[in-house]
Amino acid sequence: MNRIEKACQEKGMRMTGQRRVIAQVISQADDHPDVEELHKRAAAIDPHISIATVYRTVKLFEDAGILERHDFRDGRARYEPAGETHHDHLIDLNSGEVIEFSSPEIEALQEKIARELGYKLVDHRLELYAVKISGDE
Repeated sequence: MNRIEKACQEKGMRMTGQRRVIAQVISQADDHPDVEELHKRAAAIDPHISIATVYRTVKLFEDAGILERHDFRDGRARYEPAGETHHDHLIDLNSGEVIEFSSPEIEALQEKIARELGYKLVDHRLELYAVKISGDE
């Protein structure tokens, strides 16, 4: 059983065959696919899965807190499993590549800023948008 399917089971969700395929595709993804890409991958396993089924299932998983939705300014909602270790994202504006990273320095600075402003940080999301530097810059 994959991690998404396990999370669904823990939440008492009914798992159909097509939901299992979609859960498998999401669990195996090492990127941040959008619904169209998830459909393409799921349809390679089960050609009877419609894009509407993928949209409904992704929404169901998102509403249940199993998936996290990201809007990386490219007009497409992208997804990753929720509850993984905290990380931030750097998005290459030219290629669309999403790079996950963690920085203890950034985490400490965010905490410090919130504290200085009289707040306790309870959550955050950091997205950096960048373009690759050529060798002569």
